[in-house]
Amino acid sequence: MKRLGFAIGGAAALALAGCSGGNQDAVNNAELNQPAAEDLNGLANDAANNAEDQALGNQQQQLDQNAAADENGTNPSEAQEQNVDAM
Repeated sequence: MKRLGFAIGGAAALALAGCSGGNQDAVNNAELNQPAAEDLNGLANDAANNAEDQALGNQQQQLDQNAAADENGTNPSEAQEQNVDAM
């Protein structure tokens, strides 16, 4: 029983020893996979510009619709145009 305990303890110690330590390759890979600050700033600027363009496009579309609605008003008849005294 004592031998089994020593064997399990030894195996656990070896497993933990293999996992510990600063694995510099893993640290380097994690650093390489991170985007640079300039890239993040560029993406943020692009997103802001796209949002602004969409907002301006929506605003222009609403202005066009309002202008079209104003232009489509009823026109006076020929008789109303000739009856200037009624105005």
